[in-house]
Amino acid sequence: MEADDVSVREQLFHNRVRETIICVLLFSCLYIVSYLILTHFKKPAEYVTDDVEDATVNKIALWLCTFTLSVAVCAVLLLPISILSNEVLLTFPQSYYMQWLNGSLIHGLWNLVFLFSNLSLVFLMPFAYFFTESEGFAGSKKGVMARVYEAVVLLLLLTLLVLGIVWVASALLHDNLARKSLYDLWEYYLPYLYSGISLVGVLLLLLCTPFGLSRMFSVTGSLLVKPRLLENVEETLNCTAFEADSLYRKLNCEATSCWVKLNMEVIKREYEQVQSRRLALEMRRKASPWQRNLGYPLAMLMLLALTVMCVLMVCFNVLELLLDETAMPRGMEDPHLGMASFSMFGSLGAAVQVVLILYLMVSSVVGFYSSPLFASLLPRAQDTNLTQIIANCVSLLILSSALPVFSRTLGITRFDLLGDYGRYNWLGNFYIVFMYNMLFAGLTSASLIKTFTWAVQRELIRAFGLHRLPLTVSRSAVPLRLLLASGLSKIQ
Repeated sequence: MEADDVSVREQLFHNRVRETIICVLLFSCLYIVSYLILTHFKKPAEYVTDDVEDATVNKIALWLCTFTLSVAVCAVLLLPISILSNEVLLTFPQSYYMQWLNGSLIHGLWNLVFLFSNLSLVFLMPFAYFFTESEGFAGSKKGVMARVYEAVVLLLLLTLLVLGIVWVASALLHDNLARKSLYDLWEYYLPYLYSGISLVGVLLLLLCTPFGLSRMFSVTGSLLVKPRLLENVEETLNCTAFEADSLYRKLNCEATSCWVKLNMEVIKREYEQVQSRRLALEMRRKASPWQRNLGYPLAMLMLLALTVMCVLMVCFNVLELLLDETAMPRGMEDPHLGMASFSMFGSLGAAVQVVLILYLMVSSVVGFYSSPLFASLLPRAQDTNLTQIIANCVSLLILSSALPVFSRTLGITRFDLLGDYGRYNWLGNFYIVFMYNMLFAGLTSASLIKTFTWAVQRELIRAFGLHRLPLTVSRSAVPLRLLLASGLSKIQ
C-alpha cells in the first residue's frame, strides 16, 4: 500500500515538473518573439544615452513591457491551443507521445495566463510608467533606487484609489454584498475588479472588431496588387512620372520667389505622395496576370467568407440562446480533453474555429488602430517612445485577455471557459449576453454592407475616369446610369 502511495506521488511530481517545463519553454519562446517585436519599434536613442541612469530605467521598463506583450500573445493562443489539443487527443487517443497533452496542462496554462495578465495590468504596467516618469523624492539621493521608491509609493496610492472605486461601485450595484470587511479582499473585491476589467475589454472588442472586419478589406487591398477595369497602366505611369519630374525640378531649383519658399513643404509632401503612387504603379505593371487578376479576388473572397461565417455563427448562437440554456457561456473545472469534439463538424470545424478566433483578434487590432481615438498609438518602426510602447502593451493585453470570453460569448467556439475566466459576474446574465450578440451581428453587417457599397462605387468611378473631373463628385451624386453611360462611351 505504501509503495502504491509512493508511486502515485512520484507520478504527480513528474507530471507537475513536465507541465512546468512545457509552460516555461512556451513562455520563453513568446518572450523572445515579443522582445524582437518591441526592439523593432522602439526608439534606439532612449536606450543609448549619456545618462546611464535613464538608459537603465528604460531597459527595465522595456523588459516589463516585453513580459506583458508575451502574456498578451499567450492569451490569444489560449483557445486555439485548447481546441487543437482536444482534436489531437481525439485523433491519437492511445499515442504514448501525446500523454503529456492533458487537461491538467491546459487548465494550468489558463490559470497562469489569468494570473499574469492581471498582474501585468494592475501592477507591472503602472509601475513601468511611474518608474520612467519618476525622478526620486526631493532631498533623497539620486539613483535608480530612488526612482523605484517613488514608483512604489505612487503604485500603492493608485492601488488604494482603485480599491476605493471598486468598493463604491459594489456598494452602488450590490448593496447587500458591499458590507463585507477588508478580509474579503481576495475572495470578493479582486474578482469583482477583474470582472469589471474583462467587461471593459469585451466592450472594447465589440466596438473595434466590426470596424476592423470592414477595414480588413482595405488593409489587405493595400498589400496586394489590385486589378483595374479599363485602365491603361502605361499611360497612368507616364503621367505620374511627368508629375514627379516637375515636382522634383521645383524642389531643386533656386527658391527665388516668396511663393516657392512658403510652399516648399507642400511641394515636398506632394512629391512623396506622387513617388509612392509611382511605386505602386510600377508594382502593378511588373505583377504577373495571375497575381494581378487572381490573387486580389481570392483574398477578398476569403475575407468575405470569414466575415460572413462569423456573422452566421453569431446569428445561430442567438437562436440557441433563445432555445437552449446550455448556449450561455460558463466556466468548467475539468476540460475533459479527448472525450468529444467541440464542433459538430469534427476536426474540420475545430480548425475553422481556430482560424475565426485568430481572424477576429487580427480584425480587432486593425479596428483599434484605425479608430480616431487610438490612431495616435499606432507604433512606428524605430520611432516609438517608451510611453507609447507601454500604452500599446496595455491596450493589446486588454484586447487579448478578453478574447476567450469574447469568442465564447459569441458562440464562435463551444469550449467553455477554464479557471477564473468563467467566474465573471456578468456571464450569467442572459440579457447582457443576448444584447451583446445582437449588437455584434448588427454592427458587423452594417459595416460590411457600407464597405462593399462604397468600394464598388469608388472602383467604378476610378474605372470610368470620373475621378479626373475638375469638381469633387460625391458618391451619392453619381447615379448608376451615369456610370454605365460613361463606360459605354469609353468602350465605343
